[in-house]
Amino acid sequence: MFKKGDKVSVLDEAVDGIVVSVKDKVVTIETADGFVMNFSTNELLKIGESANLMEEIKGFNINEVAKEKEIPKPRSFVKEKKDKHELPVPEFDLHIEKLVPNKRGMSNYDILTLQSETAKRHIEFAIRNRIPKIVFIHGVGEGVLKAELDFLFGRYDNIVFQDANYQKYGAGATEVYFKQNK
Repeated sequence: MFKKGDKVSVLDEAVDGIVVSVKDKVVTIETADGFVMNFSTNELLKIGESANLMEEIKGFNINEVAKEKEIPKPRSFVKEKKDKHELPVPEFDLHIEKLVPNKRGMSNYDILTLQSETAKRHIEFAIRNRIPKIVFIHGVGEGVLKAELDFLFGRYDNIVFQDANYQKYGAGATEVYFKQNK
């Protein structure tokens, strides 16, 4: 199909060149800039032979082209089954960017204190309003905020906490359950 000296153009790239060699289905071309590149025969088209264009098109295997264009089946994910009456779990993002419009001028101590105070307010609110579970998104980082939250949660008798769902939050969130007296 291609022979040494043919002028060719690459179909999916803005590259033109001259065929240097053909070996099996691999065509080596030299670009106008002097670069030597390898392409598959189905990636190239001869230039300047419009009369042979229909022959080139006929040379393509339609089944191979159809396989390339086939859309892969989407991956299936197991969804958590929820009760129809179950309310969504409140999520609180403790990243400093979500708490203040501008953190400029705040020290690390100020940031950590604000995050801890925010978490404490949400815990107190959940206890007062008998919310059974909340999620704190703290991020991974160096683990300073997570350690501070663990210490805070440990100060309450009616709280149980664990890492949140990894598929949904990654490693940067903690679920807090409140034991309610009926």
